[in-house]
Parts: sequence; structure tokens; C-alpha cells
Amino acid sequence: MNRMAKNLGLYLILIVLVVSLVNAFLTPSQNTQEMTPLTYSDFLKSAQAGQVEKVSIEENVVKGTSKDGKLFRTYVLDAGPLAQELVKLGIAVEFVPPQKAPWWAGMMTSLFPTLLLIGAWIFILYNMQGGGSKVMNFAKSKAKVFIDNRPKVTFKDVAGCDEAKEELQEVIEYLRDPERFVRLGANVPKGVLLLGPPGTGKTLLARAAAGEADVPFFSISGSDFVEMFVGVGAARVRDLFEQARKMQPSIIFIDELDAVGRQRGAGLGGGHDEREQTLNQMLVEMDGFDASTGIILIAATNRPDILDPALLRPGRFDRHIVVDKPDWKGRQAILEVHSRNKKLDKGVNLDIIARRTTGFVGADLANLVNEAALLAARNGQKTLSMADFEEAIDRVIAGPERKSRLINAKEKEIIAFHESGHALVARLIPGCDPVHKISIIPRGHMALGYTLQLPEEDRFLISRNELIDRICVLLGGRVAEEITQGDITTGAQNDLERATQLARQMVTEFGMSEKLGPMTLGRKQHEVFLGRDIVDDRNYSDEVAFTIDQEMRAIIDNCHTKVKTLLSENYEMLNKVTRSLLEREILEGEELDILIAGEELPPLVPKIKPEATAVESEAPQAETERALPQDEGRVEPEPAV
Repeated sequence: MNRMAKNLGLYLILIVLVVSLVNAFLTPSQNTQEMTPLTYSDFLKSAQAGQVEKVSIEENVVKGTSKDGKLFRTYVLDAGPLAQELVKLGIAVEFVPPQKAPWWAGMMTSLFPTLLLIGAWIFILYNMQGGGSKVMNFAKSKAKVFIDNRPKVTFKDVAGCDEAKEELQEVIEYLRDPERFVRLGANVPKGVLLLGPPGTGKTLLARAAAGEADVPFFSISGSDFVEMFVGVGAARVRDLFEQARKMQPSIIFIDELDAVGRQRGAGLGGGHDEREQTLNQMLVEMDGFDASTGIILIAATNRPDILDPALLRPGRFDRHIVVDKPDWKGRQAILEVHSRNKKLDKGVNLDIIARRTTGFVGADLANLVNEAALLAARNGQKTLSMADFEEAIDRVIAGPERKSRLINAKEKEIIAFHESGHALVARLIPGCDPVHKISIIPRGHMALGYTLQLPEEDRFLISRNELIDRICVLLGGRVAEEITQGDITTGAQNDLERATQLARQMVTEFGMSEKLGPMTLGRKQHEVFLGRDIVDDRNYSDEVAFTIDQEMRAIIDNCHTKVKTLLSENYEMLNKVTRSLLEREILEGEELDILIAGEELPPLVPKIKPEATAVESEAPQAETERALPQDEGRVEPEPAV
């Protein structure tokens, strides 16, 4: 900023100097401000009265001196007859030839605006690109080069993705000792593509590879290539690979590859689109690698479906490494990494926390540990306790407690019956995931309460009966309202939406319909430039569509009947669980088991810092909204067909 201000000041001084010189040469030397202007008639009267001593005529300007020493000036159309008349009157007359400005002064006056605009343009380009000896420096690559200042992260700091680390370790070993591979005639992959959902650690893996490899490391984002100027992206790609060749062996890492690697031909710009030109240059550079070139290209993306096929073929990105969500052991290892520098209480069991965080990715677990540390610091503790982690899990899943949300007693009772219905159905149907916690404390943006189910192990396949059981659990809250209140509320909106979606998937995607059989109905068209939007292409007749609706209705109705029968038979148990939930606001899974076994819960121990109980009502729309899908406490695994 100081350098920019200094340059700006220098340019301003030069501009002022040039303007001053031009004015100095073009301005007449005689000071005309001291002359008294006279009208032509007054001048003639003074001359005829003998009051004028001498005059000088320059073109149409008449300047004179009166006998009392005063200076005056006037203007005349034709100076010839006037001069003869003045001579007859005895007045000294002098003709002054017109002064001509130098040729360069006129040129300077005409070219000055143009030169000023050119100078301003050069100044803007110079300072936008951070100076340098070249005005067109913006065509240079913006990649950060790490040689001696490589990231300190190593593979020891990465957990939960052992297979991905092994694949990258092989690439790093090639860069360290290429002769071991060359002797066997093996060629290292030219490109490594890291695929996976957001937050699974793709960028962290690349940073660890930079920390492990003792070679120069170039890091750049895909969006850094594309600019508003046509051809700049391709020039930056050429410059990046040229720098990497000069320092080989080296590693190039491109984060968010989908920003520049989207499929060609899908946009409005055609082949002349700037982004497509950049992609074309990248394809040429990757395919132009020599077999012995020690340059490894690593890229990361969470949208492999929109990448251009030419990028994914062998010879460019040879190796595709999937960085998926971690399993139970992986989550435990990630928790151990993030809790290294944390002071944990002796009662903290990371194995239990890992089992209760099914579906969490590395970023979620890092946030979980940080939330637990913040809660412990807020409460003035010296160590992180298990209760802090439990509260952190609730905050990550359902959001923070909304202590300011006021709910009246009637609506609080409806919420308690609703959540008790979910929990009781999940507990009474064999094979459902165990209930971990029930709460009627408002959390997050929309959740007035939630029932948290945690699977005992990671699941990748879901049977038809298990999907039916999930729909039953989702309908448990709505049915509990029906049989206890004699009315229904809008609180089950999200439950019904999820149950309907599951039923539609069973019929149209998983082939679980008895009438339609093992068929997949409808095609999904992934539009490249619509982001996450997916267009459903209906490839079946109206008759089949009617059958789909009938099958979905049959699934929902059968589940509704089953749940209504189950809760009606256990009506007293539903009331008992609801009363305990209203008294305690939170029921753990073990406490629910005690109630179902017919035993009584131990007396409630008052907290040191009791929380205020909400008694008043809020806006009707906010009160009746249900939680988002994750507020039910489970992350649905993608069913495999």
C-alpha cells in the first residue's frame, strides 16, 4: 500500500509539472490584470481630447498609456484606419507582431489528455499485479510454492483414511527414490484425483503429502486460473507447469478441480469459453508429460460427476482415490488426533463417542472436539468431561439449546407425546436402532424436540423390512398425537416428508414394490450447470404413475396401522414415558429401558445451575415447525442396490 501511494504521488507531481510548463509557455508575459479596460467610444474620446500618449496594436487588441501614466486596453475590428487617425492626432502608434507558440507546445496541448489516460491505465495494471517489471504480470501463475517452508502436517496427523494414505505414500516414495520403480519398468501415475464428500480430509491429505515429500510443492485453487481476460487462464496453466518442470521432481496440487474441469460443451460459450480454453490447456499440459518427468499432479473435488471425461482417462488422472466417510475405527482415530493437545477427563471414552457419531466426517469430528473444549471453558472446568462431549454431539446434530424460546404447557405436552411416540415405536419394534436420547428442549433453528437413534455398527445395506421399520418410527410421533390428543398438529411435517420420500424410493428406485416388481422407474439427469439440482425424467406412463401412488399409499397406510395398534396396546407406557420426559426434559436410552421394564426412575437430582423452564408461547408458525432430518439423530446411509 505504501509503494502504491508513493507511485501515485510521483505521477501526480509529474502531471502538475507538465501542466505548469505548458501554461508558462502559452501564457503571455505581459500582465494584463493591471490594465483598465475601456470601451472603444471612450478610447476615441480620450484620444481626441489629447489624453493618450502612445498605443500598441496587436491584431485586434489596442493597449495604450495615458498622459497621466495609466494603462488601458480596448478592442477594435479593423486596426488600419484607427492607426491613421491616431497618427494625425499626434499619438505614437506601434504595431506588435502576433506571438506564435512553439510547435511542441501545441502538440503537448492536444496530446496531453491521451497521454494522461495511457499513464493512468499503466498505473492501474502495475499496481493491481503487485508491481514487477512487466505490465502483463497477471498472466503469471498464482500458485504458492513451498520448498523449504512446506506444511508441517504429515501422515501421522491424518486418520480415518488408511487406504488413501497408502496410495499417496506410493507416489511420494517414487519421488524420493524413482530408481526403485524404474528398474522394474513401472511408471508412476501422472495424476492423482482425490474424491469424496466435503469435510473428509482431501485437502488435508494433500498438505500431508507436501509435508512428507522432500520436493517443491505448488498449491493453487481451480478458481485462480479463470479471469475476466480471455486467454489468461491458459497462460497461467502454461506458466504453472513451466515452473514445475524447472524444479522437478515436484508436486502440483489443484484444490476444487471442478471450478475449471467441468464438462465441456455444456455451457453457452461453446469452445471459445474462457473456462474451456483453460481446461484444454490443462489437458494438453498433462498429456504432454514425458514418461520420466518427475511431476505429480494431485487434485481434489467433491463433484466428480461434473468433471470432463478427458480429465479422468488414464494418462491424465490415472489414479482415483476415494476419501469416504470414516467408519467407527476411523472416527476413533480422528478423535484421538484432534484431542492430542486437549486435557481430557479420565472418564472420557473416545470409543463410545466414535460409536455415537455415525456419519460424521473429519470436519464434523474436529468441530465436535472444539465445541466440547468451548463448553468446558465456558463452565470454568480444567478438563473436558464426557458430559461436554455429549452436549457437543447434541449441538452438532440439532444445534444449540434455545433457552429463550418460550413454549406453553399445552404445546410442551404435545411435543413430549410426539417424541415419546418416536422413541417407544423404535424401542418396541425389533431390529430398530437403539434410542440414545429423547429431548424436548428446543434446539437450533427449528427443532422443538428430537429423538436420537444411534446404530450399534456402521451399515451399508438396508433391507426392505428395515426401511418399513424406519417409516414406522417416523410415523410414531404423528400417531401418538392422534391417540392422545384426538387431533393432529403440523409438528410432523418433516416426519411425513421423510416417510413419503422413503416410500417413493422403495417403489421407484429399490424395486421393492410387489405390483411393479424389481424395476427402476424414472431417470435422473444431472445438469452440469445447475449445481445440486437434478432434473427427473419421467420414463413411464400415467398408468404406471397411478400404480406408484397406490403402492406408496399402501406402504404408508400399513405402517400407520401397525404403529397405531402398537401404541394403543402400550398406551399406559406412552403416558408413563411422557410424564417422565415432561419432568426431566431429557431421557437417556438407559432410562427409557428402565421405564419399559416397569421400574421407576431414581429421583431427579437438581442441577447446580438450574435452567429456566419455558412457560409462554411463541409465534404459531415457529412453534409448529419440526426438525430437519438430522435432528432425529441419525445419518441415513445410502442404500446399495
